[in-house]
Amino acid sequence: MRNIKLLLEYEGTRYEGWQSQRKKHSPAIQEVLEEKLRRITEGPVNLIASGRTDAGVHALAQAAAFKTVSAITSDALKKGLNSMLPDDIRVISAEEAPLDFHPRHDARKKTYFYLIGLSPALPVFLRRYMWALPYKLDIKAMEEGASYIRGERDFCSFRASGCGAKSTVRKLIELDVKRMRKMEFLTVSFKGEFLKVSLTADGFLRHMARNIAGTLVEVGRGRISPDAIPEIIASRDRRKAGPAAPAYGLFLEKVYY
Repeated sequence: MRNIKLLLEYEGTRYEGWQSQRKKHSPAIQEVLEEKLRRITEGPVNLIASGRTDAGVHALAQAAAFKTVSAITSDALKKGLNSMLPDDIRVISAEEAPLDFHPRHDARKKTYFYLIGLSPALPVFLRRYMWALPYKLDIKAMEEGASYIRGERDFCSFRASGCGAKSTVRKLIELDVKRMRKMEFLTVSFKGEFLKVSLTADGFLRHMARNIAGTLVEVGRGRISPDAIPEIIASRDRRKAGPAAPAYGLFLEKVYY
């Protein structure tokens, strides 16, 4: 038996997320990969990821692993998969891992980032990857609000219904709001007003990153006071926080082991 670790990137626009939610209108990324892996290894495949990204969320470096008795080399597996996968999913690397390696349980921390566009009219090439907002935001207020969210806390107020986590305590190591005057894309530099919300934690609850981003936007709009954040956290009430930011602006950047 072998344990193969994959590093993946995908553009999540047309997928219902990492794991199937049994909806018929779009496939799950896990399903697409497992079907190709079964054809290559000629055996059963159960692909486990570091986390279940939501429908529409993108990944720059998602980690996943599966066990197999196939003798195919890691390099041949990578090449074979990339030749069969759709062009919005790609295998960055494939390598042997210890049999007891688990992509989710062994992850020490993860980094996500969320992109927001504040220009009156975003370039068409960026619209599917960031949340376009038609109003100005108070960045200093958002930074102040972020300072109350960082740290080891009970994030029940920022988790979605249906979250099956036994504990809602997580350590949010970094939460930064960065203003950018340009965005690099396809060798072109687009000028405008952009925000990047970066989050690094030892783990994330369901929709936690998007709910934090949405709450910070409400702070930036003046609808939630920065100093109201501690009360929102203490309430453990999802209704007290802001709405979830749209999925298409969220990227899984890195998983640390």
